[in-house]
Amino acid sequence: QVQLVESGGGLVQAGGSLRLSCEASGSTFRINVMRWHRQAPGKPRELVAGISSGGSTNYADFVKGRFTISRDNAKNTVYLQMNSLKPEDTAVYYCYAFTGSDRWGQGTQVTVSS
Repeated sequence: QVQLVESGGGLVQAGGSLRLSCEASGSTFRINVMRWHRQAPGKPRELVAGISSGGSTNYADFVKGRFTISRDNAKNTVYLQMNSLKPEDTAVYYCYAFTGSDRWGQGTQVTVSS
């Protein structure tokens, strides 16, 4: 099994930055794609960004140019650098890994004040 633990969330003013981290443990050799998703109150969970084991990335249109996903395979950690944050980015951010099955972290709250 793979366990995912997110960190780095918090409260920031609009225009500010945060960096989220997601550390994987357990059977990490099984991990292929890793992603960040988010869920705002009353809304469905949505994809933010993803990165393959080879480093290919993809982003939701609403974060392109503001967020950057990266991965340190030696540390089994994926990062999400979030710049130019907006109040509408407020959500619980979840780390996801595909290991042949879906694995999710517990989530970390990001709150952007106007």
